[in-house]
Amino acid sequence: MEKGLISVITPTYNCAKFIEYTIESVRAQSYKQWEMIIVDDCSTDNTKKIVDKFIKEDNRIKYFCLENNSGAAIARTKAMELAKGEYMAFLDSDDIWPEDKLKKQLIFMKQNGFSFTCTAYEQIDEDGNSLNKIIQTVSKADYNRVLLDCPVGNSTVMYNVEKMGKFEVPNIRKRNDDALWLQMLKKEKYIYGMNSVLMKYRIRQNSISSNKFKVIKYHWILYRDIEHLSIARSIFHIMYWCVIKLLKIK
Repeated sequence: MEKGLISVITPTYNCAKFIEYTIESVRAQSYKQWEMIIVDDCSTDNTKKIVDKFIKEDNRIKYFCLENNSGAAIARTKAMELAKGEYMAFLDSDDIWPEDKLKKQLIFMKQNGFSFTCTAYEQIDEDGNSLNKIIQTVSKADYNRVLLDCPVGNSTVMYNVEKMGKFEVPNIRKRNDDALWLQMLKKEKYIYGMNSVLMKYRIRQNSISSNKFKVIKYHWILYRDIEHLSIARSIFHIMYWCVIKLLKIK
């Protein structure tokens, strides 16, 4: 059996409808050396009540609530601060892992000496039904590849904390996951992709990202304010992203 504590990083906000399934998918993992750090961004639904039920049953699950509603980036950073694992794996509070996710990905990392990895994933609808769409990853991606058209599914990522350290998530409302990967790729040259479907990504109609073109302003913030790209290069990346999304729509 592979060894090493894995910290599961889960920010949440008003996700009572889905978080039970997310937690159950972690508890069902065949790899048992994990802790789940759930940081609540001041939910107004019964998220805390649902999480408390699991905490009573499993002391590997930890819950922390922010003092003020601050956004997913702040919640994710807080969870990373609290984490004690040799590895960190990211899991949004509406996504689901198959039972061998942690075990297979950890073996993949250790056998190949990889510190920073992601996997392929499947899309599901709000009710958990498959949309019959698999999002493949790439064998490896560097900073420029992720900047161009990020091939990384947030809830598929796992990295070696002992080798790479901890990071602060750039504080933007959307695309903060992409911003985090870019920060990490300034320290580690590549993120390596595992060609196995090890996550189910829930498509929610009321999410900001459900309308792809509403997030253009966050791309601009990412390129200009966080990555400090030139205006010309920022415009190029936004235009490229828009073309890719239009092609996917068609």
